[in-house]
Amino acid sequence: MNTAAFADFRTYPLISALAGVQDMDDHLLVRWADNRLSPFHHQWLRDNCPCPQCVYSVTREQVLEIVDVPQDLAPDAAHVDAEGCLSVAWQDGHLSRFDPGWLRAHAYDDESRAERQACKPKARLWHSDLQLPVFEYQALMTDNNALLQWLLAVRDIGLTQVRGVPTEPGSLKLIAQRISFIRESNFGVLFNVQSKADADSNAYTAFNLPLHSDLPTRELQPGLQFLHCLVNDAEGGESIFVDGFAIAEALRREDPQAFTSLCEIPVEFRNKDRHSDYRCLAPIIALDASGQVSEIRMANFLRGPFDASVEQMPRLYQAYRRFIAMTREPRFRLMQRLNPGELWCFDNRRTLHARNAFDPASGARHFQGCYVDRDELLSRILVLQR
Repeated sequence: MNTAAFADFRTYPLISALAGVQDMDDHLLVRWADNRLSPFHHQWLRDNCPCPQCVYSVTREQVLEIVDVPQDLAPDAAHVDAEGCLSVAWQDGHLSRFDPGWLRAHAYDDESRAERQACKPKARLWHSDLQLPVFEYQALMTDNNALLQWLLAVRDIGLTQVRGVPTEPGSLKLIAQRISFIRESNFGVLFNVQSKADADSNAYTAFNLPLHSDLPTRELQPGLQFLHCLVNDAEGGESIFVDGFAIAEALRREDPQAFTSLCEIPVEFRNKDRHSDYRCLAPIIALDASGQVSEIRMANFLRGPFDASVEQMPRLYQAYRRFIAMTREPRFRLMQRLNPGELWCFDNRRTLHARNAFDPASGARHFQGCYVDRDELLSRILVLQR
């Protein structure tokens, strides 16, 4: 069927056919074959016209700006055409045709919006009993379906392990680039996690690192972090993880005032060495537009002195202490030693990670790491799902 074009590279299945349309004062009321009713305002329809005059067919990006259309523009006629599309003839002579699959996918009646909200991916919260998702390097490098399953686990669970990774330095770059380009920082494109005398971060020492997110000192923390084990002969150094979202939701239930304080009172994080000085002031818990936890920002060893009002300061300390204490509770903590040829890939803005102290005199320990932004992960998933 030769249906209308739409301004996207995705396809939209026909969930329900268009059964009829009625012109109202400022909108068209569409009736679907399953008897759902969806109002579409005249301005919304004109704004989303997918014709080549309104959308450049090469980039599928909009050319029309709604301000160039009269605010009171109305249809002369509207009907469901022979190909099942919604056809709208406007008073100024313009013609718009809407694919029924696309139109249903973007309908904004209450039922349709609730349906879309229910279908959105949701974080799967986990505790110490997590069945760790494990993937094989070779499959991820050659099979796009395996790659998609890995990326979905990273998105929804926030912690994965990959095994069978080559142990030559630089091998990490190849698998990270299966997602997208690597985000460079002042630590480099790939950074070496080793104990060294002139360390510019506590990560490059042998003592324990408490649970933290990397680079909370940046306006945008890296989305994904990779840690690839090349050598691990030293005693100690086990990796520890907690689901920061699970802790935040437990805090919301168990101590709502502490949760609100960590959402509302900003904290400054600082990362300074001889050549750079990064600082970011932001709350420890960030919420998205729907009130769901979307980010945890935490690294006690990078935290500046609290700068809050006299009234807020006791409340901030109480909430901060409670959150740190919860990250130490066994119910949340997963601990595992990483072996050569294995790597962690986790959501750095969700999954807090730590490392036990290790003894550098007992053997060599060499990890390599890198970052990829969360946007790149989500984009890659959508492209693989097309």
